[in-house]
Amino acid sequence: MSNNIEWQIARRLYYSSAAHRTARPAVRVALAGITIGVTVMLVTVCVVIGFKQTVTDKVAGFGAHIQITSFDNNNTYEYQPIQAPDSLLTMLASMPHVTSVNTFATKPGMLKTTDDFQGIVLKGLPIGQGWQFFSRNLTEGSLPTAANEILLSEQNARLLGLAVGESVLCYFLGDGLKVRKFNITGIYNTSFADYDRLFVLCLQSTVVQLNGWSDAQVSGIEMRLDNLRHLDAVYDTVYFSIANTLDEEGGAYYPQSVIQMHPAVFYWLDLLDMNVWVIIILMLAVSGFNIVSGLIILILDAIPLIGILKALGADNRFIRRIFIREATILIGKGMLWGNLLGLSLAALQYGLHLIPLDASTYYVSYVPVAFPWLGLLLLNMLIISVSLLTLLAPTSIATRISPAKVMHFE
Repeated sequence: MSNNIEWQIARRLYYSSAAHRTARPAVRVALAGITIGVTVMLVTVCVVIGFKQTVTDKVAGFGAHIQITSFDNNNTYEYQPIQAPDSLLTMLASMPHVTSVNTFATKPGMLKTTDDFQGIVLKGLPIGQGWQFFSRNLTEGSLPTAANEILLSEQNARLLGLAVGESVLCYFLGDGLKVRKFNITGIYNTSFADYDRLFVLCLQSTVVQLNGWSDAQVSGIEMRLDNLRHLDAVYDTVYFSIANTLDEEGGAYYPQSVIQMHPAVFYWLDLLDMNVWVIIILMLAVSGFNIVSGLIILILDAIPLIGILKALGADNRFIRRIFIREATILIGKGMLWGNLLGLSLAALQYGLHLIPLDASTYYVSYVPVAFPWLGLLLLNMLIISVSLLTLLAPTSIATRISPAKVMHFE
């Protein structure tokens, strides 16, 4: 019964304009502050998580989450060959959280037309394996299916003045100068300028032949995972599984994670997490200030009521709970409107890509958005917890009001 009375009084105080005519503007300001704060926090989390996922997917798309090459690798794309028997590939594919395993081969070279040239790395993949990323980013034409076909980036096609259906000469250094003529079957664009400019895709057999290797030799093995958070665990499993393993020609296997291969990119992404926490802390402070200031004004506006309730025998806990419930209504409305507005803005950006970005700087052509529902739920719980904690100080003001002084004032 007591709880029902407290809620009835709290709702009457909050919703009745006659109950606090002077407090209404302050309540609206507090509600707007909470709504804006929640909106900013939700949009920030959605954008930052989306940005990290997009950039990580692009880096992994070119080199996978885990890459196994020769231990003699000299950190160039002129890899020493390793052997990848079916037994090894099957063992790697059977590991938890591994979604795909494929081999690859690379060969540095130079594309040349009559007017220009461009240094590239020719990367070969097996037919039907490892092409998912490039298939998603295909803008024109189709994937290579023959030995003399290549997939060219939109950036290189524009630089060299090439198009689908045309041919281009590619020069390779090694045991003498080799020249190959390739037909362009497709154009891709990932907006990852550094990698788009570097990689030209073809069939693995083409690169193996250019390197003069046997059919059993490749540059390395690529492993892709279902989620980046499993990377460390899977990498450790791979490392200890092949640490003392040699191929048939005595070559040692050397696994590397995508973070080890691209530390600068992931260090930059980690800095975004700090920005998120700074924004969340600032918005929590702003929302907390609005809640406190709004509740204090509500309490001051209800001083006569507090005096009457105390004169009728209400204790301090009863009075405090009334204003905690009134503030809970304020917080609840702010949370509801903030979530609706924040998720709506994120959904609009997700579907329509309204806000563009400079792809040469940010690796994406628009602001990417993701919806980490568990993270958003935890964020809402954090906002509610902090908001309720801020109620302790202002509600204590109501307990210090003396009914005798109120009656004398009246």
